[in-house]
Amino acid sequence: MKKFRNMKSLALPIVLIFIGQIMAQDTIMPLWPKDKIPNKIASNESEVRKLDEILVVSKVQEPTLEVYLPAKRNANGEAMLIFPGGGYGVLAYDWEGTDIAKYLNGKGIAGVVVKYRLPSDKTQKEKQNVPLIDAQRALRLVRFHAKKFNISHDKIGIIGFSAGGHLASTLGTHFDDLVYDSIDAADKESARPDFMVLGYPVISMGLMTHRGSKNNLLGNNATQKLQYHFSNEKQVTANTPPTFLFHATDDNAVPVENSLLFYKALKDKGVSATMHLYPTGGHGFSLALNDPYLRGWTALMYDWIESLD
Repeated sequence: MKKFRNMKSLALPIVLIFIGQIMAQDTIMPLWPKDKIPNKIASNESEVRKLDEILVVSKVQEPTLEVYLPAKRNANGEAMLIFPGGGYGVLAYDWEGTDIAKYLNGKGIAGVVVKYRLPSDKTQKEKQNVPLIDAQRALRLVRFHAKKFNISHDKIGIIGFSAGGHLASTLGTHFDDLVYDSIDAADKESARPDFMVLGYPVISMGLMTHRGSKNNLLGNNATQKLQYHFSNEKQVTANTPPTFLFHATDDNAVPVENSLLFYKALKDKGVSATMHLYPTGGHGFSLALNDPYLRGWTALMYDWIESLD
C-alpha cells in the first residue's frame, strides 16, 4: 500500500509535465502535403536535432509551422512568423525560434516558428530558392488559417535573426516572385508580410555579407546576377513592408553595415523604417535577457508594432 501511495505521488508531477508539453505549442503543421514539397530530390538524408545549450536543427526534410497562440482573452489579433538563424546551415531553433514565440505570446501576439529547409545540393533543385519557397508558403498558410488562429488577416508580420533575417528580408522584398507552382487554396493568399523585424540580419551578398550564409545559399562561385538578386538592399521597393531593425555595432560575424544598407534603401524608397543600434552585444544575442540594456530591443519592438495600427 505504501508503495502504491508513493507511485500516486509521483504520478501527479508526471501528468503535469505531460500536460505542459501538450500546451507548449498549439499545433505543429506541415508546410506542404508530403508528396508535393517543391524542389525536393529524393534521398536517404534525414533531419538532425542536437540539444546542448540550445536546440540546433539541421538537414530539414519536411518543413513545418510550430504555432504558439496566446490565450484568447489576451490575444490582440497580431501574429509573427519567426525565422531562426544559423548561417543557412542549421537552425538555432529554440534560441531564435520557440523562445521568441513564447515572448510574443506574453504580449498577446501569436508566434509561428518556421522550420524551413536549408539549402542543399543533395536534396534540392535550385537550392537558392528553397528557403524563399518555404517562407512564401508559410506566410500564405498562416494567412489562410487566420480565423482558426484567431488572428487578423492584415496583421501578420515576420521576424528573422542573422541568416533568418536574410530570409525574412528576402520574403519582404521577393514576396511576389513566382518560385513555386500553386498547389491549393492557401497559395491564393498574398505572401507579403504586413510588417517586418530584422535582428542582426544578413542583408547583402556583396562585400559586407556573412561568408558562410552566402556560400550555403548561393554556392562558392555564385554569379554576379545571383548575388545581386539576393542582396536585398538592392531589391527594396515602395511596397516593401514597414521594417524595424536592431543590430550591435561590434558584431564581428554579420557587419552592422548590413542593417545600415537596408535602412538607407528603405528610406530612399519612402518605406517606414526604425533602427536601433547598440554599441556592444556581438552577434546572436536573441532576447539578451542577461543584458539590462540590450534586452530593451523587445520592448522597443512591441511599441513599434503597436504604433503601426
